[in-house]
Amino acid sequence: MTLPLASSLVGRVQHSDFNTVNAYDYALIGLYFAVVIFVGFFAARQTRGTDDYFKAGGKVPWVLAGLSNWVTGFSAFMFVAAAGFTYRIGLGALLIFTMATWAYLAGYFYFAKMWRRARLDSPLQFLTKRYSPSTTYFYSVTSILPQIVGIGQGLYILCIFVSTALGFGDRVFTLLGVSFNGLQASILVVGVVVVLYTVVGGLWAAVLTDAVQSIIIVVMTVIIFPVSYAYLGHGGVFAGFRRMLAEVPPEYLLPNGPASNPWFLLGYFVNVMLGYNVAWHLAQRYYSVPDERGARKMALLCAALSFLAPLMWVLPVMAAKVIFPNIDALWPALKDPAESSYVSLAMLLLPHGMVGFAVSAVLSATLGQVNDACNWLSVTVTRDIYVPLRRRAHGVAPTERQQMRVARLAMFTIGALGVVVAFYIPRFGGAFEFALQYYSLTSGFMMPVALGMIFRRTPWWSGIASCSAAFAVAIPLMVFGVWSENALARNVLSEAVVATLVFALSSFWYRADAPGQEQLHQLDRDLRTPVPDAAQVTVAGLGVYGVIGTISIILGVVLIACTWLPASPTAPGYYNAIAGSLLILLGFLLRRVAARSQSAPRS
Repeated sequence: MTLPLASSLVGRVQHSDFNTVNAYDYALIGLYFAVVIFVGFFAARQTRGTDDYFKAGGKVPWVLAGLSNWVTGFSAFMFVAAAGFTYRIGLGALLIFTMATWAYLAGYFYFAKMWRRARLDSPLQFLTKRYSPSTTYFYSVTSILPQIVGIGQGLYILCIFVSTALGFGDRVFTLLGVSFNGLQASILVVGVVVVLYTVVGGLWAAVLTDAVQSIIIVVMTVIIFPVSYAYLGHGGVFAGFRRMLAEVPPEYLLPNGPASNPWFLLGYFVNVMLGYNVAWHLAQRYYSVPDERGARKMALLCAALSFLAPLMWVLPVMAAKVIFPNIDALWPALKDPAESSYVSLAMLLLPHGMVGFAVSAVLSATLGQVNDACNWLSVTVTRDIYVPLRRRAHGVAPTERQQMRVARLAMFTIGALGVVVAFYIPRFGGAFEFALQYYSLTSGFMMPVALGMIFRRTPWWSGIASCSAAFAVAIPLMVFGVWSENALARNVLSEAVVATLVFALSSFWYRADAPGQEQLHQLDRDLRTPVPDAAQVTVAGLGVYGVIGTISIILGVVLIACTWLPASPTAPGYYNAIAGSLLILLGFLLRRVAARSQSAPRS
């Protein structure tokens, strides 16, 4: 396979070779932001009450739910920190980044149907049914702050990329007499946009924008993958692949570094199994589909995407190892220049228009993750805290209008706090170190959820006890630096082992006739009772494909128009035409599906 490229100067790339963001790219980024805000307001029209706001009325087609869940499983972390990890260790990164496949397969065979059978209105309602209202309050208080920190971390990593790619990382901006550097300005602008469309649209906004984000990411990676090897092979994709195999060190093609450390792999695997099966935002996707058959299909789609997509990200970065052998010299100001490898490929090989598209893709990945965190936290504040307290104080439940008002206020507050946290993360050691500590301390929260779903004969306090015990052991181990060479495994495995041990021991205090066990018995019956197929609801939900199709066509037309922008031999304008044509084709297919669903007979 050969692409018409001019002779490349691999190994001698300079800053002047990059297609830095220009006015056309800014226009495309602005178009993306406009689309996101439009989707938020469109989703608001689909929202008739809190049931629609929090779970889209249970009408989300399984394909949309799967794309939404998949795209929120990664973020700018994949294009920044994970790219740097791949640049350093090579093919072994595939072993790590495809682990989500096995987690989603576990979801297909067990967790997907269980989440749908739980018949929930909010994610943390599972804790009330399985354990007690006290457990829900405990999780609400203890998990909200870490999740807000996670939102801030996602925004911070994203805006490192954005401010660098847009070239204003060192500039200073003034707003209302307050000065912001380029990174802080990026955090502020991106944060305002994500808060706006999430507050307005609820879960429908999250699902619809995630679908658009999936399309953007897939098209960008489909272009960069062959183009990077064509550049490396002077126009020949397979020649470039052979060159990469010949020029990288032998260990680069074998598991090395963390990918060869069994303790790291075990800790990462446990964390992935939990994160992709019992994380609250994922549970929200599973019960937003009409039936458990759709939930299982959603998990299977995510498994397939999680197996194939890392190939599209890892292999281009391996080519970057040869294209940019001295990447430290290209980006001396960055703390870890290897983390710029993917964006460097985009800026070198994509023409203007597609460069803006690439920035939008990375924006897409993280905005979806931040949106999901805001959404389920708002559900928790409204359904699991506000409604019970209001009922206890006034004797009656709040009205739908009151709940919607509280939900949107909670969503706004949570998003705003995440933006504030993002401003302060640099004081705690930067993005990579912060992310490592953050993600390794989530197992303690998730273990009682997974254990409680699988084994349902423990007392009401077992969730709180196992979670508390996990952190009581893990945090001192971290503070005192025990087994610091395997910090991820230490944190994850200590939490998992201690939580499991305490949970198992608590079963000796279980009594089936204890007061307050009625909800647990009902949950047990629900989890054993399949959810009937609901084809008529699925058909109704398919109408949103038309909206996504229209957006794809608009973006495709804009990209084709960018074909005539000034281009270079290594980044020819016809790449824009290819990407635009793919978008238009996909858009018409989606509109066809929507049209057929509207004319289909409804039962």
